[in-house]
This record gives sequence, C-alpha cells and structure tokens, in this order.
Amino acid sequence: MKAEVTGAKATGVTGAGAAGVTGVEVAGVTDVEVIGGGFVARQAGRHFAARTATPAATLVAAGVSDTAETSPECFGREEQLIRRTAQRCREHDRLLVFLSSAAGGLYGREGEGREDGSPAPFSAYGRHKLAMERVVAESGARWLTLRLSHLVGTQQNAKQLVPSLVRQIRSGEVAVHRGASRDLLDVRHFLVVLDRLLALGVHGRVVNVASGTPVPAERLVAGVEERLGRRARRRFHDVPPETLRVSTRLMCALVPEAREFGLGPDYPDELLDRYVRGDLTDEGLPSRGGNT
Repeated sequence: MKAEVTGAKATGVTGAGAAGVTGVEVAGVTDVEVIGGGFVARQAGRHFAARTATPAATLVAAGVSDTAETSPECFGREEQLIRRTAQRCREHDRLLVFLSSAAGGLYGREGEGREDGSPAPFSAYGRHKLAMERVVAESGARWLTLRLSHLVGTQQNAKQLVPSLVRQIRSGEVAVHRGASRDLLDVRHFLVVLDRLLALGVHGRVVNVASGTPVPAERLVAGVEERLGRRARRRFHDVPPETLRVSTRLMCALVPEAREFGLGPDYPDELLDRYVRGDLTDEGLPSRGGNT
C-alpha cells in the first residue's frame, strides 16, 4: 500500500445553506491534505491544490481497493494507517475523511443501500470496510465517512472497471460477470460533493456518494462496445444477482448541487459518452477493484 501525502493550503469559508442540517458547522481557516498515490488521491490533490477556501481535513485515499481482496495482512496495513492518521487528526484538530464503499460487498446484493440501514456485507472486503468505519467513528477525531460507488474519470489505472472493459473489448474478448451490477459516478461529481461537505463542516456522518443507478454488467459492456464501435467475444461468469440500489437522498439533501449532476437512468450513458467516446485514456485499478 503506497501512501503519499499532498497538501493544499486554503482559507476559511462559510457554509451557506448549513442551517437546519444536523452535524454541520462553519469551517475555519486551514488546509487540506490527501494521503494516497492512486486515482482518487491524484484527482483530489489537484482539486484542492487549486482551491482557495477549504477547511482543515485529512483525506485518506489509500488502503485496500480491490473488492476481491481477502488478505489479513492488507487489511491490517490499512487499519494501522487509519489508526495513525486518526491519532494525528485528533491531536491537531483535523477532520478525518475516510473513503469507504457503497458496493454490494458492504450493503448486500439487494434492496436499498441507506446510510441509516443495517449493511449486510457478503465479502471480506465489505466486512473490513465496515469495521474500518467503526474504527474511524470511535477514534476520538472529528470524522466523515464517504461510501463511494465506482468512480470514473481520466487517467485511471488500466485495471479499474471502465478502462479494463475498454482494454478487453479492444483485445476482442471481454469477461462479463452475468448478474452483477455497478453504480458509476463521475469523479468530478465526487469532488463537488466532497468540496461542499468540507465547506459546510459536515462531520460525524456516513454519506453515500453515488449515482443511485445500478448498471447491469451486460448493459455496461454493450455500452462500452457501442462507443468504441466494436464488439468483443463474451466470456461469461455467472454470479449471484445484484439488484442493490444505493440511496442518494442524504447526499442530495446535504449537497443540493448534486441534483444538477443529471442523476437518473440516463446518467450512466452520459458518463460513458464522456469517458469512453470522449476523454478516457487507456493508461490507466482491478476490474472489480475500488477507487483509490
């Protein structure tokens, strides 16, 4: 696990619209740091480096990102990182922002994934992320946990979901996990939500950051094929059906700007238009991996 730290100096902001929202306070004059060396860490580092008004926060964008991971050693390293970071945040009065998962591995395969519900993890990865949420909440530091869906954007690692599908389809053969669904979110929209939550001073909360639209694996593959103008041979792997829909109600209540993202049934197609037909490069996490 590679964890780099980048910092972005910032000045104070006031949380317009904060009135009436539980767990919200006005942020003070301070800076943001990002821990991590992956896709999300790079995107967040660039975003906050360009900001002139951000509160004191430490974003942990490093740790276990492969949803198929089962290694106690990998899980242990992430826990150590979180505990060390939480101690430093507590000592220096910084907000600890932990990136968890909104995937079925944590919420379960069906129903609605709500922050106030009872998650039913079915994977070691999901159980680990839920345990890390408890570590963060009990650390004594001010904290904010964001449960992320699958983020999509430029300069992703080639093994992440959409770049992986692009690469496979170009090769002529693609693995399709029949029965699986994925919730895709533009990394730019994640950064808007994160930015506003920090500006509002939201803390002590778990918030889903997702599109709320699950995309069946076969539809996703067909969508990428359409935009590449080619069709690949399918290699099917049947998995238990996933119909989970991640709730975005709290996200939209805290960050009304999220209603301007175009979330809804057409959102995944617009995302593929932008990052397959448009800006996505084939540079470059695992096709079933996470976001960091």
